[in-house]
Amino acid sequence: MIAATYTTAGVLVFVTSSLLILVGAISVIVVKNPVHAAVSLIVTLFGVAVAFVAQSADFLAAAQIIVYAGAIVVLFLFVIMFLGVDRREGVRVDPLVGQRPFALAGVLITVGGLITLMARSHWVTGATGVANGGAPLATGQGNVRQLGTAVFTTYLFAFEATAVLLIIAVVGAVLLARRERRADEVNDEHEVGVGS
Repeated sequence: MIAATYTTAGVLVFVTSSLLILVGAISVIVVKNPVHAAVSLIVTLFGVAVAFVAQSADFLAAAQIIVYAGAIVVLFLFVIMFLGVDRREGVRVDPLVGQRPFALAGVLITVGGLITLMARSHWVTGATGVANGGAPLATGQGNVRQLGTAVFTTYLFAFEATAVLLIIAVVGAVLLARRERRADEVNDEHEVGVGS
């Protein structure tokens, strides 16, 4: 067990970042406007970055802000605006008939698979670094090389899976937007034909 001394400033930073993370995460779930949810996600990600700085992981904090709070949330906002999800729609509208049972089954299968992976795999927990011959990764500042090696060796599958999920999300958003535009164009043409 590692003995740690806690300073008042360290505890204050921890409590502040924890509150930022919790308030932001709960707001992402609770707010009804998707744009407000994306802004709440930014608050959550900044709280995580503060926690990284408190643990002397400056590179991870910078990557958290640049990649997640910057690029990923901007991508989310782009998709939200592109699809027009921010306008008020009926809650009872089911765009794909019978999608809820399949969505629930998909969530249960995904969560079950993730729990199984976490229980059986050392690479999910990061207990050892394969690139270092099984030795734990060094802690402290200056471990960017080890982090890069771990991401592209030990965690390569998770890294690539994240990239594939982002591509699927963008392609799905574009396909949904095209389908919605075509339906609107057909309705507009029908209204023009009826009116003349």
